[in-house]
This record gives sequence, structure tokens and C-alpha cells, in this order.
Amino acid sequence: MPGPFAGIKIIDLTTMISGPLATMILADQGADVIKVEAPGGGDYGRHVATRRNGFSASFVNNNRNKRSIVLDLKNPDGIAVFEKLVATADVVVQNFRPGVAERMGIGEARTRAINQKIIYVSICGFGFTGPYAQKPVFDPLIQAVSGLTSVQAGSDDLRPKLVRTILPDKLTAIQASQAIAAALFARERTGEGQHVELSMLDTLVSFLWSSDMGGHTFVGEETATEVAQSFIDLIYETKDGYISVAVMLDKHWKGFAMAVKKPELVEDDRFRTPEGREVNKDIRTRLMQDLMQSFTTAELISSFEGHDVPCAPVLTRTEMRTHPQVLANDIIIESDHPEAGRLRQARQPAQFSRTPAELKRGAPVYGAHTHEVLQAAGYEVNEIAALEQAGAVWQGDSD
Repeated sequence: MPGPFAGIKIIDLTTMISGPLATMILADQGADVIKVEAPGGGDYGRHVATRRNGFSASFVNNNRNKRSIVLDLKNPDGIAVFEKLVATADVVVQNFRPGVAERMGIGEARTRAINQKIIYVSICGFGFTGPYAQKPVFDPLIQAVSGLTSVQAGSDDLRPKLVRTILPDKLTAIQASQAIAAALFARERTGEGQHVELSMLDTLVSFLWSSDMGGHTFVGEETATEVAQSFIDLIYETKDGYISVAVMLDKHWKGFAMAVKKPELVEDDRFRTPEGREVNKDIRTRLMQDLMQSFTTAELISSFEGHDVPCAPVLTRTEMRTHPQVLANDIIIESDHPEAGRLRQARQPAQFSRTPAELKRGAPVYGAHTHEVLQAAGYEVNEIAALEQAGAVWQGDSD
């Protein structure tokens, strides 16, 4: 059976990561995603480093299962094509700076006048109003303003640290794909489309609140300054590498004590209760580090597993993709791309028993599907030729 979004048509005007990843999730799950790219090279993600045969790793990892058309949205004829595509679409997604889509004539109001049932999605960086709404945005800026860099540092008086992956972009993509699914579900019930707006900043603030804003939850009892509870981040050095150990429950602490051959720790008043272990977290984690450094990683994992202590090896990216658990999950897939060659990627993590995701095609060649999409929209060959002559559309090499 086709994926759960089979039959849904999405017009994707987005670039970089947050929008393209959101629409790729839906494309993997069956949606027909038409990636609209600008003349002159298209999505900037096509041109970043780590490349083969004209394709960047970033682009192939955020744009598979899509069709690409080149459409000049600064050209009145290009706008007319966009409007014709919108008439039969279900979703439009854009991540222009606030106000840009409206000035181009492709904003939510104009789009809804053409298709009342459209789900129109606007993704931005800081927000749609306010002092930062018009600022150019990249992931580190959102990490900085959201407080994530402070969380990563561990304490307000320590140097802030970036999370070394573009977490705001990718979280916003996941949030956007969920919001689109919810809006489509609501339309099934009500018959009405709607405008979905989300910002990277809002996504990060919401994300942090579930676990990192406890000191700011109870009104009137806010924490003035966050202080690190420990100075070890639960990655411990062993004799030959690193290990992560999570000692949460009483049985875990007892198991840890037995595993490292220090049974007297069970009777230590500082660590006897969950509260005591938390209050004395820094002392406890430093002690754990001292004890574990005399064992190899393999010795510790064997002993901890024997005492039911939660633990895992700390892997490099190369080690991760060959780890037995990752292999057992079949999360990493390989496929042949007609231009980029043999690819290794991650499948979608959600697996559907009746409507599985599928790999229909790799990331598209720039403009490869312009003629195909226009013909499906009802344009005759001579009309497409006229649009090309006017500079409104462009056809690239076919896949």
C-alpha cells in the first residue's frame, strides 16, 4: 500500500533545512511534493560542501522523494503558473522572511482566494512580529536567544555552548510536519483549510520547557541564576574510551556499587536516597568517574548489564552506523541515485504496518520535473514553450 499521505499534493517553496526536511518527511510518507526552485541555481542547500557529481549531502538528505520545478516567482507568468498549481494542491509551505511572500503575491490571503481549502504553512526564524522578526536567521542565533546555549553550558556563570548540530532547524522541521498532518486531519473533519505559522524560536522554547525550565515554572518562585548541579555531563572516561551511565533508581545505585566492587557506597548517607543523590550530584558523579577510570569500557558494560544498571558505549559516527543495535533496527538504508551514486541515509523512524513509507526517488535534479508537472497541471506543449521563452519556467535534465 502507498504511504499514509498518498494523494496529498504539497507545493514546497522552502530552502535550506527546516522547510525541506519537513516536506521530505511527508514525501517519504507518500505525499507528492513539488519543490519550487528559483532560477539561477535553486535551493542554497544544493551548493554546500560534501558533494559528489553536483549533489551535496545536505541536499540529498533533505529532499528525497520530491519533484523539482524551476519557476520565477518574480515574473507575472511565473506567478500565474504558481496559482494554477495551487488550485489543485493541498498544502503550500514557505519559509521566506515575514512579509516577503505577501510582497511577491504568493501570501496566505492571495493563495486562499484561489483555493479555500489550502493548508498554508509559514515558517520563520524569530517570529512574525516583534523586534527580531526581520532579522536574518541561522541556527546558532536561535540557540543563543532560546537559552539553549545556557542549558548546554550547564550553568549561567559558565561560557555558553552551542549544541553541535542544527537542532532548531531539525526540530522545527519535525514540528512543522506534525502541524501539517494535524491541519490535514482537521480539514478531513471540517472541510476547511487554515494558516499554520511556526517559528524556530517558539519551537525551541517549547522544546526546552518540558525538561529544562523547572526553575521558571512556578510563578513567584523563579530561579534567578541557574547553577550547575554537576560538572560531569554523564559521559565518563574509562581506561580505554568512554561510557554513559544513568543511575536513577535505588536499584541502579546498588547495582553500580556492586559492579565497581564498592558495596559500601550503598550505605553512604550522601547517596542513600534519590534526593541525597541529587543534592550531592557533583560529588557523586566525580566519585563515579574516579571509580570507572580503572576499568575498560567492555568490562564496565558487562558488569553493569549483569547488575541491571542502564549504560551504553559512547560511539563515534562511524561506530554508530555499524553498531549491532543500529543494524538490527534497519534504520540506515542504501540506494542508488542516478547522479549522486550509491547513497547511505536514514529512513523515516516511524514505521507504519499498513501504509509504509517508501523511497520512490532520490533528491531531484534541479528543474528535472518542470515539464512533467506543468503538463499534469494542464499546460499544452506550446504553452510551456511560451513560458520558457518568457523566462517564467525552466526545464533541467530529467532524472
